[in-house]
Amino acid sequence: MRVGAVVVTFNRLALLEQTLAGLEAQERPVDHIVIINNASTDGTKEYLESREYAVPVTVRHLATNTGGAGGFSEGTEVAYGLGMDAIWLMDDDTVPRPGALGPLVSSLQDAEERLGFLPSFACSMVLWDKDGSLCEMNTPEPTWDWARSLALGADYTLMKSCSFVSVLITREAVHAVGLPSANFFIWYDDAEYTQRLSKYRPGIFVADSKVDHMLPANRGVNWGDVNEKNIWKFEYGARNQVASAIKFRSPTIAASLAENMIKQMKGSGVPRSLRLRLVKAAAKGLVFKPTVKQARTIQ
Repeated sequence: MRVGAVVVTFNRLALLEQTLAGLEAQERPVDHIVIINNASTDGTKEYLESREYAVPVTVRHLATNTGGAGGFSEGTEVAYGLGMDAIWLMDDDTVPRPGALGPLVSSLQDAEERLGFLPSFACSMVLWDKDGSLCEMNTPEPTWDWARSLALGADYTLMKSCSFVSVLITREAVHAVGLPSANFFIWYDDAEYTQRLSKYRPGIFVADSKVDHMLPANRGVNWGDVNEKNIWKFEYGARNQVASAIKFRSPTIAASLAENMIKQMKGSGVPRSLRLRLVKAAAKGLVFKPTVKQARTIQ
């Protein structure tokens, strides 16, 4: 299985250096690294062009910032076009531990034999880099029959969705469902894509694969944290989640958004003006259409 790692970066050079070092230190080496530079202005371009790499690398410098969603769509297509059998997605603040990739690959191969099908993806245990605790932002969502693999003697569980902080996606799954939706820009693009993948075939969660997420605080998405500086991200999240609910014809996705917004903003002090902006953003999701583009092989 030829594995291409995809890293999307934007103005976080110090973190990117650690991510690339982690990829190059894998006990089961990656076969190629694809780096998508989202029009960074902090010296990232110069660093990437002058750096020496331990494995083959393809670097794409985008003219404009397309967000994480646009970057992962571009990177997945590049890796697919290079003929990779599996594509390992991660942000520029993810540091894979040396033994992270091996269990993902071996578990996919085991699942193909044990379960009778090749899962669409395999995701890692994401830990907070400060103390090694479970990263609240990156807990994958299991399928209703998540323990089916355990009953068959496996040490991985079945997954419905996960984040783009270390997920290995199979080539045939990308071929079947297309690329990540580029026009999401940021937030919920990973949830939508992995749910789309799991409708083709479920994914798996591999606890032996561990990566560190370099976050300032170990906190998941909380609508009570909305303020003037970060509301633009939450607006994308609200719009994208509603759009996904419509796309999947899943009222529960929209209901989950509404429940979290109401519960988490209650007593939080989020100004009425910002709450109204979030409602308007969610309403945009009623007409917003995620793009679904098929991957192409480089001739």
